Amino acid sequence: MTIRQTSNAQRLTCLVTGGAGFIGSNLAEVLIQEGHKVVIVDNLSTGRKENIPQKARFFEVDITQKSKLEKVFEKIKPDAVFHLAAQASVNNSIRDPVLDVKVNVIGTINLLDLCAKHEVKHFIFSSTGGAIYGDDASRPTPETADANPLTPYGIDKLHAERFIEFYSKKAPFKTIILRYANVYGPKQDPLGEAGVVAIFTAKMLSGEPVTIYGDGEQTRDFVYVGDVVRANLNTLGLKSGGTFNIGSGVEKSVNEVAQVLKTATASKSEIIHGDPKIEQRHSLLDNRKATLELDWRPEVTLEEGLKKTVDYFKK
Repeated sequence: MTIRQTSNAQRLTCLVTGGAGFIGSNLAEVLIQEGHKVVIVDNLSTGRKENIPQKARFFEVDITQKSKLEKVFEKIKPDAVFHLAAQASVNNSIRDPVLDVKVNVIGTINLLDLCAKHEVKHFIFSSTGGAIYGDDASRPTPETADANPLTPYGIDKLHAERFIEFYSKKAPFKTIILRYANVYGPKQDPLGEAGVVAIFTAKMLSGEPVTIYGDGEQTRDFVYVGDVVRANLNTLGLKSGGTFNIGSGVEKSVNEVAQVLKTATASKSEIIHGDPKIEQRHSLLDNRKATLELDWRPEVTLEEGLKKTVDYFKK
């Protein structure tokens, strides 16, 4: 796994919001392996305590509670904040857009305020490339494409990005925005509404029917969580901020992924089709900017990543 080293092998105090969740806990583990001190903030609404690495310090705090969040900043004095805590379900954002604004916009502003006040050096934001660009964008979609999100989740992630850009002009810390494709891999929640790979894998291993919403020909850019973790770590070596697409550069339909998983799990699960959801039809990210400026490229193919995911769920 290729990770760009921080200058002079500097070891940092890293605050990971959402660090009990899928991507956050994977990131926390690798940060610790690289010698950084890791502190996790998570309200455990979707994250799990068992995901938290033993060497990480943990605070059960909601990012919407600014006064409690500030006490964490005062105690640990972070050098870097990796902001992954989010209301991450597109369907939930449609059902309750007010909650989505509260978590994904107001929560982000709280963190930005505290980063400015407590002289944090790095702010790395986990955004979405899958939900921001919309269906009218060319594919693969570059970071310069117009943003036309179709759901409150995509809208609020975009609003959070705008506030980050605002703070980057008034505060001295470096801000990085990582726009993820569809992330999958070990520790993803198979019981939630997001994360088709985890949901399909769990159902196939138990022999339950698998539901594909719509015709299944909607396409996604699936990127392995280990590759996403590397992208986060590589931001620490950047001298300036920026926005980067983090995707595999390969477009696959949901039907194709379901068939690969069915083979990998040797499952006899029935695949059925349900009513379509409100969602982007196609998504494929142009990752060339990350390759050139972030020294990052995906290393795990979809077939390899799906096998790793199936092996994890079998255990």
